[in-house]
Amino acid sequence: MTPSPTGPRRAPTRGKRAFAATWWGQAWVAALEDSTLDAGRLSRGRTYARKGLVGATIVAPGQVKAPVQGSQPRPYRSSVHLPVLTDAQWDTLFDTIAARAGHLAALLDSEMPAELVDDARQAGVPLLPRPTELDPECSCPDWGYPCKHAAALCYAIAATIDADPFVLFALRGRTREEVFAELRARRTTTRNSPPPPAGVPAAAAYARWAERAPGLPEFPELPGPAALAVALPVAPPPESGLTAADLERLMADAAARAARLLAGDTTSLHLTVRQDAARIAASTPGPQWSRDLIRGTGSQPAEFARLTRAWQHGGPVGVTVAEQPSTPAPATMAAARTALAEALTEMTDAPVPLKAWRNRLTLAEAGIQLRLGPDARWYPYTQDGGEWWPAGPADADPVAALAAVWRQAGV
Repeated sequence: MTPSPTGPRRAPTRGKRAFAATWWGQAWVAALEDSTLDAGRLSRGRTYARKGLVGATIVAPGQVKAPVQGSQPRPYRSSVHLPVLTDAQWDTLFDTIAARAGHLAALLDSEMPAELVDDARQAGVPLLPRPTELDPECSCPDWGYPCKHAAALCYAIAATIDADPFVLFALRGRTREEVFAELRARRTTTRNSPPPPAGVPAAAAYARWAERAPGLPEFPELPGPAALAVALPVAPPPESGLTAADLERLMADAAARAARLLAGDTTSLHLTVRQDAARIAASTPGPQWSRDLIRGTGSQPAEFARLTRAWQHGGPVGVTVAEQPSTPAPATMAAARTALAEALTEMTDAPVPLKAWRNRLTLAEAGIQLRLGPDARWYPYTQDGGEWWPAGPADADPVAALAAVWRQAGV
């Protein structure tokens, strides 16, 4: 998809909501202002936008970016990211638009019908941004989230969204042309499709099945670990490069996972390739297996070692926390930061700077970092050789997680 540039635009000069006149433009501004507790940086961002310090903006799938002039001669590179919709979500959105003729008529007039947004939201498709979805980024040194430059960009783009609601579609992943092309294709398919065959009432179909449904077999007794270690009946072909011990280990691992699934443990049911490789490596398969796993995942040795340690401390969630920064609710991060600042005051004689970025709280001088996981638990990390390494199990209390890694680091 080709990014769409828009020229610099001086924003309206009065009021917070003056940046947008339409309800959907105001919803964009509201999402920005609800995403942070930092009213000061939002105020500075409005001032920057009103002064026309936001340069030409580029709208692309998942992001809008622009240079923003700050206190330095060279403008800062600011951007705001928004998750794109999946193909399944787009199919649902297209069905929602096609379900009502008024939806399509409003879009043709460059209007965003509120009923369409409500229908899409009820179907699980967030067309307008939610506060937790806006993810600002800037090349400036300000650690604010968002900084004043990214806030200025958000305010400035609101006027463009006002004039063309299809900017929201573009941010979610599809251009105006792609949206209308898909809607035309669906309308043509609907006209040419034969009528669906007559069905059978669900209650009657279930009643007929229940009359002749077979009984369920007895649940088998789960085998013990010794029973899972089955020897191969024949050796693998020499040209395969596999050894009998390797295949027997894989067989035992697969059988053990199947047994855990039968017992209701679904922890390893939906692992990614890297998560599964870290799981296998954490079971100490030996140096040759580790080398093969590193090569198979395309990882660097140190990187894979960190993932393996992350699995040992936190399983699949630990690997996710190690690989993917997230954007939690600002109020959650603010509460944790306050609690840690109070605890550090009692633990040290001198103040310890605490920096926040996305889901991470970093004590750079102490070489300690806490990361908030999707399970609402805090994962401790320590710095070694300029890299952050998982340092222990997670804790729901950020202060408890800090205290544990603090003692471990011997600060």
